[in-house]
Amino acid sequence: MANAPRRISADPATHLSSTSPSGHAMKLPNRRLVYALLSILVIAGIIALIALKGPLAPVTVEVTHLHTGELRPAVFGIGTLEARRAYAIGPTRAGRLLTLRVDHGDKVSQGQLLGRMDPVDLNERMNSARLVIEKTEHLVEAAQAEVDEAKTLARQARKEQVRYHKLTEQHQVSQEEADKKAADARAAQDRVNMAVAQLAGVKHDYQRAKEDLKALQAQFDELKLYSPANGLIIAREVEPGSVVVAGTPILRMIDPATLWVRARIDQAKSGAIHIGQTADITLRSQPERPLKGRVERLELIADSLTEERWVDVGFDVTPEDLSIGMLSNVIIHLPGIPQAEWLPGSAILRRAGKTGVWRVIDAKAVFTPVKIGVRTLNGKVRILDGLNSHDSVIAHTPKALADGDRVKAVMHD
Repeated sequence: MANAPRRISADPATHLSSTSPSGHAMKLPNRRLVYALLSILVIAGIIALIALKGPLAPVTVEVTHLHTGELRPAVFGIGTLEARRAYAIGPTRAGRLLTLRVDHGDKVSQGQLLGRMDPVDLNERMNSARLVIEKTEHLVEAAQAEVDEAKTLARQARKEQVRYHKLTEQHQVSQEEADKKAADARAAQDRVNMAVAQLAGVKHDYQRAKEDLKALQAQFDELKLYSPANGLIIAREVEPGSVVVAGTPILRMIDPATLWVRARIDQAKSGAIHIGQTADITLRSQPERPLKGRVERLELIADSLTEERWVDVGFDVTPEDLSIGMLSNVIIHLPGIPQAEWLPGSAILRRAGKTGVWRVIDAKAVFTPVKIGVRTLNGKVRILDGLNSHDSVIAHTPKALADGDRVKAVMHD
């Protein structure tokens, strides 16, 4: 046991401390120095990381410059297919629908009979009115005969009055007889006046009977439903046998030649739109086949809630098989600008109530107000004032900027 080998520690420091007390005093300051250097390097790395990649790092932005070229501005809108002339056909009086001669999809011509309401007792009332007219015609004839007879008797009485007056002057008859003939003449004239008055009353009854028949005939004609124009039936709302009130639409009809798209346009962009400008119409049901059209009407009433305005765009050639209410996309072409300075729309922003762009000056973002013009549908915005051709403008930034933010510029594709 006394000759067993001594166990040596695997730790060099322990070994040194056990073998050399002076070596321990030399190694301990070196370790502290290493730790201090490592701490400094770590802190410097963190600071560098924060400065280059962290919150304090410059924002990498894409920059561009003013471009010069042709601009073809246009305005986009969404609308529905409607007819400029549409008709709701129905009765003017309440009643029961008797017959309908047309159905959905039928083409009709102006004045064509489309249907009829049930006349109920109107035919009998018209026959009664005709009988009243016939009766009053006979009464008129009788009254006229009485007038003629009364006038004949009155002429005879006047002749007798004149003759007796002359005989009185010749002292051949007495004055009393002459006065009697004068009274007879006045009585005969009164009968004429009475007969004439009776004739006038009978004629009035006759005229009233004719007007009554005319009114009944008008009511009978109102029971017939006629086409107001050449058109196409798009809806059959009521079937025969149904009771409808006055003004209820039974048929709906349109004039296919007046189809157009009633589009909603942003009010801020509608100022440049004028009647006659060309447009492209793309129906949702036929996206592969855009149709040519033009602006036909700018409506005077705008929507204050959505800040949109109605613009009606007609077809150059109206296609077949269209459905009323179909959604459509409309692109209205505005006058082109041959040479204009422009920027991509992503570079334009609103800040503090002003329209402007971010410029890069000395690796910092600086907001610059600009005056803009028209916009194109492919994102180009005309710049009227506020920039020079050599200015670097931020086209895209990954986050919101503030004046003076450090930026790292890369060219925008």
